Amino acid sequence: MADDKKTLKNDPAGEIDTALVRSLADILNDTDLTEIEVERGDLKIRVAREVTVAAPVHYAPAPVAQAAAPAPASAPAPASMPSDPATIVAKAGEEVKSPMVGTAYLRASPEAEVFVQPGDKVKKGQTLLIVEAMKTMNPIQSPRDGVIVEVLVGDAQPVEFGEPLVLLEA
Repeated sequence: MADDKKTLKNDPAGEIDTALVRSLADILNDTDLTEIEVERGDLKIRVAREVTVAAPVHYAPAPVAQAAAPAPASAPAPASMPSDPATIVAKAGEEVKSPMVGTAYLRASPEAEVFVQPGDKVKKGQTLLIVEAMKTMNPIQSPRDGVIVEVLVGDAQPVEFGEPLVLLEA
């Protein structure tokens, strides 16, 4: 087993079990997982792979009379819209963030109504949306009473840990 260990500069114990790291990497390759983390005492090993996800494209419905007219190649952004998304979030309200990596669902089933929409009054503990992770549906609840300012994710959209999902009135 000594052949499976290598000495690394940043490892306080002086050895990393490379066979463990390789087996974790094999698990990533064999599954849909994007990262695995293992802790043994003070040693923490995280193996992750980069996943490229295409951003959803949203199209505004065109008026019927202008449906055949092509859009201008370089349409200017509206003057009232700040160019920095962080500015929008900071001014809009309190963020409810994703506690995990997964897929956000705005409704309990495809036929059901959305849990919340802008303008809805919510109570502390009320389900705002669901984040599915590893085939488990995790309800994301309101941290306090308030009013929904904006839902920041789309239905069935992949989300990252800490990503803002919903804005509550400040």
